[in-house]
Formats: sequence, C-alpha cells, structure tokens
Amino acid sequence: MTDWEQLLPPGDPPKYELNLKVGKRNVFVTQLEEGRDDEDEVTQIPVIKEAAGKILDTSKNTLQKTLVLKKEVEYDRVSQELVHKREEYSERIRLLEERKEEFALRQKEYSEKAVKFEKFLEDSDAKRRRAISKYQTESRQNDLRQIEILDLATQLEDRRKRQKKLHEKRKMHKIFEDFLLKMVEKVPDNYLEYGVDSPVKAIIRRYETLALTNENLVNNLMGLADEQESSQLRLDALKRQHDTMKLTMTSELSQLQLKYDRLLERNKQLEMTFNLEKSQFRNQSVEIGSLLLAVINLADQCHMKHYGPLAEVELTQKLDMIKEYILEKMQIEKLAKSPPEDLQLLSVTEERGAKLKKKTTSSKEPQKKTLDGNKRRTSNTGSNA
Repeated sequence: MTDWEQLLPPGDPPKYELNLKVGKRNVFVTQLEEGRDDEDEVTQIPVIKEAAGKILDTSKNTLQKTLVLKKEVEYDRVSQELVHKREEYSERIRLLEERKEEFALRQKEYSEKAVKFEKFLEDSDAKRRRAISKYQTESRQNDLRQIEILDLATQLEDRRKRQKKLHEKRKMHKIFEDFLLKMVEKVPDNYLEYGVDSPVKAIIRRYETLALTNENLVNNLMGLADEQESSQLRLDALKRQHDTMKLTMTSELSQLQLKYDRLLERNKQLEMTFNLEKSQFRNQSVEIGSLLLAVINLADQCHMKHYGPLAEVELTQKLDMIKEYILEKMQIEKLAKSPPEDLQLLSVTEERGAKLKKKTTSSKEPQKKTLDGNKRRTSNTGSNA
C-alpha cells in the first residue's frame, strides 16, 4: 500500500486520480559494457531510502497538481476526523446531560430523604420530650399519691385508736347506762308529781346538762374535723402548686443554662476572632510605622530648603520632595552625560526657570504668612475652647 492509499480514509471510494505522463522507460544495467551498444540510451536509477511523501515535498520535479492533490487528501482525512470527533463530542455531551439529569434526580431524592430524616428526628425529639415530661409528671403524681397514702394510713390508724378508746369508754359508761335503766324501771309512774327538791329531778337536770354539753362538744368536734379536712385539702393543693412551680422553674433553669452555654461559646468565638483581628491590626500598624519611618528617613536625606523645616512638612509634601529630589538627581546625571552644546542651552533654560521660581516664591511668601496666621488663630481658639 502506498502513502496516498494510507492517507485516504477507509471505506471511501477513491476521489482523486493522478494522471502522470509516461516518460522514458528506465532500464536496469545487468550486462557488461563489452556486449552493450553505445547507441542505446540507458538511465541509471539511484537507490532511494527516503519516504515517498518526503521526496514529493522536497523534490524540484514534483508537480504543483500532485502537491495540491496530496493536500486535498489530507484535508479530507482531517475533516472526516473532525466530523467523527464532533459526533463523539455530541455523544459525550448527551451522556453528560443524561448524567446531570440523573444526578439532579438523585440530589432531589437525597434532599427529600434528608428533610424527612430531619422531620423524623424532630418528631422523635418531641416524642422524647413529651415522654420525659409525662414520666416526670407521673413520678411526681406517684410521689404525691404515696404521700397521700401515708397520710391516710396515719389518719386511719388514729381513727382506729380513737374507735378503740371510744369502745373502751362505752364499756365504762355501759355500767351507768344499765344502772340508769334499772333505776327507770324501779321509779314509779307518777314520779313527776314529786316536788322540785326531789333527788330524781336533780338527776334528770344533771343528765340534761351533761347531754347538752356532750352535744356541743360533738358539734365542736365535727366542725374542727371539717376545718381540718379543708385545711388538709388546701395544704395538698399548695403542695401540688409548689411541685408544678418547681418543675416549671427547673425547666426554665435548664433552658437558661443552655442559653448561657451558647452565649459562653459565642463569647469564646468572638474573643478568638478579636484576638486574630488584634494581631492582624498590630502587624499592619507595625508595617505602617516602618513605612512611615522609611519615608521620614528618605525625606531627611532628600531635604530641600524651599519646602521649609522638615518638622513642619506634611507626609504628602515629603513624598513630593523625595520625588523632586530623585528627578533632580536623574536630570543632573543626564546633564553630566550630555554634550557641552546641550549644557549651554540647559543653563539658559535653568536661568529662566530660576527667575520664574523667584517670582513664584515671592508671590507665595505673603500667602504662606496668611496661612500661618490662620493656623495660629485656629490653634489659639482650640486651646481656649
């Protein structure tokens, strides 16, 4: 296969044809000079080791049509490769778009899952807080019920003791009851007809007074029992209110503690940032101070008399003075290197410039005096204020 056939794209029919004129046939020399006629014209072909394309490019006998045809073949091959690359690029772009769509869908799914998971965490936290509050209330209620059970048990024990004492007292008074019943049976029916001074009347009056006092005492005892029960109920209500207030205060205290911890952490972060900014500001101030010292030293070295004393010159004027000094030095160096004819011209221009400078300085002196007077007035007014 030749070089042109290799340059052609595979599978395409040959578009280009190169018609070459058949020249003189070349004959290889295979005989000795003795048996060969001198009249025959034989061309010797040298041994060529270079490639065909290089020979075509470097040879002087190569036709322009051949070179154009070769370039067209190369152009077609490059254009086809460009088309294939464009198709490959479009295919890759399409795959990339599909992957982008898949990535967007997955990202949306992951974001939805993250939102659901956060909602689940919030719900679980809320359930946990509700369970903790319910457990705390139930434990508090259980403690209150235990206290009530103990109080009721002590009251029951007291009532039983009282009942036992009353039974014993009843047994003691049973004798008197039996005696009185026997006496009533033995008393005649017309005992009321007896006089006032009879002992029966005295006993009856004594019994009536004792009965009234007993009734009053029982009524007082019932009132005191009711009052004790109401005060006990109020005490229980106050205890419950105290427990609820204690629970709310503990919850508020925990929230305030969390808030305090957050504020403490924030203060620590602000302190760290402040320290960093302080160190940066310190470094900047050191750099600015060194820069100002360098400017002052340069101004001291480059001091010019028409600017006045160095202590009264401002920073911008110092910079202008340094610039003017450097320019003057550069001009002096330039003058030193220039020929004498230019030096004469420059001397004339310098004399004119000096005259103009004297005029400007003479006009600036009264302005400077007025400015100094204004500065002194402002300083005096500031000191008086």
